[in-house]
Amino acid sequence: MSARGFLGPVRIPHAEFLALDLEVHALLHDVPLRDVSAIDLPDGGDGRTIGDVRRLMNAGALESTRSVRALVGLRHVLGRIFHWDREQPEPGYAHRLSDDQRRRSLSPSGTMSGPLRLIYEFPCEMVGEARNATVHAFSCIALRRRADGYRLYWAIYVENVSAFTPVYMAAIEPFRRFVIYPSVLKSIRARWTSRPATGREGS
Repeated sequence: MSARGFLGPVRIPHAEFLALDLEVHALLHDVPLRDVSAIDLPDGGDGRTIGDVRRLMNAGALESTRSVRALVGLRHVLGRIFHWDREQPEPGYAHRLSDDQRRRSLSPSGTMSGPLRLIYEFPCEMVGEARNATVHAFSCIALRRRADGYRLYWAIYVENVSAFTPVYMAAIEPFRRFVIYPSVLKSIRARWTSRPATGREGS
């Protein structure tokens, strides 16, 4: 907890995330949940959505710290050398969506959002995936209203694509946990109260 009593950014027990009423639980029921991070976003007003979070996350990526930029740059270099980042031809998980989920999604399945290909975007829940030679990873971001603002959850699911996947994930774990994710989440919180709620992207 921070001095003002707000959570995060911290890793939280899986149980708190799994207790939320989210559609990702059914969609990825057979994919291992690797970790969940959370941060409290104070105030912000009514009507904030995942669209607001997406914009703040993208803005934070452009203005990330020197250490984050260095780590991401190193990962891109290694990806080019070892051909890690070639997108795999296997189909993604959008085929698991029902017709109703496709209609309700604010962005079409397959829309690119940074390095992720969106599966769906609902007002308070978004799931994207990335599949390459190292990993098939899924990112779920969920937003929940609280009395003093919102709580943002960021869950990562990982499906092995080879025997190298567990080795790769173990190698990048310290950088994800202690550098990249805290930096992104702190950036979102710093900008949260300075921008009005706008709903879905492009509205």
